[in-house]
Amino acid sequence: MPQATLRTARLELVPLAENHLSFLIELNSDPVVHRFLSAQGLTPQESAEQLRHALTAAKEAPGLGQWVGSYRGEPIGLWMLQPPHEQGQPPRPREADLGYRLPQRHWRQGYASEGARELVRHGFEDLGLDRIFAQTMTVNQASRATMAAVGLRFVRTFVEEHAVPIPGHEQGEEEYDVTRERWSRPVDRSVESDPPGREVG
Repeated sequence: MPQATLRTARLELVPLAENHLSFLIELNSDPVVHRFLSAQGLTPQESAEQLRHALTAAKEAPGLGQWVGSYRGEPIGLWMLQPPHEQGQPPRPREADLGYRLPQRHWRQGYASEGARELVRHGFEDLGLDRIFAQTMTVNQASRATMAAVGLRFVRTFVEEHAVPIPGHEQGEEEYDVTRERWSRPVDRSVESDPPGREVG
């Protein structure tokens, strides 16, 4: 299955492509946006390498990949629904890892959860996944709030090693998830608004 173009009330989510490089450079170069992923932002060369890797990975996982969401023609953010990538773990073909990242100017407007909610729907309804999960640093309260807003629940806290320590890493990482069975129950998809002032993507 080729990676689909998706739409929400405000967003058009199109598969990541070469022409999105300038947006990726802008997004990844902001150390504030990247502060829960690395000790600093990425260089343009690192963003280009990341793009090449993402495009290759998308070819190997039909239907999954990364999307750039736009509103009225302006790129709003990057959303991900990708195969689990824990090293040393067996393949889990019916699971996917959810992620999202937005420029600061688009924080706290509900875009992160709007796009993430559509990817969760797409994963279960269109791709037939059984489980979708997301991980973030424990100190990233805004991302955790977004996970909860789209129906994911806390699973565990774990410790991940960083080549260059990231502030707050000593508090660990958290994993949230939702299964297709739980998502299909209306009560688990009833969140219509996001926690005000918390979502940052």
